[in-house]
Amino acid sequence: MQYAIIVTGGKQYKVSEGDVIFIEKLNQDAGETVVFDRVLAVGDDQNHENPTKFGAPVVEGATVEAKILKNGKGKKIRIFKYKPKKGYRRRQGHRQPYTKIEISKISA
Repeated sequence: MQYAIIVTGGKQYKVSEGDVIFIEKLNQDAGETVVFDRVLAVGDDQNHENPTKFGAPVVEGATVEAKILKNGKGKKIRIFKYKPKKGYRRRQGHRQPYTKIEISKISA
């Protein structure tokens, strides 16, 4: 099983072919293909002759292709600020946007 560590949205993800993950929102529509070229490491669990390759900072020529399944928003979180005895109360909500992708190909 081949895997890669990619960077997108300021976060790092360990992905394999066929994985479905939620990442920070991308400005592309569902059904499109996206290519991640910031690959920090590529490895293979079964092939012991070809060990893991680490980049400095990225692996040269390594890419990960993924298909965008959908864009959406996460569950609502509620923010409540309160100061006792002062009558100060503020309620706010937030839903973080995300992009759901499926990893289709890892090439190194």
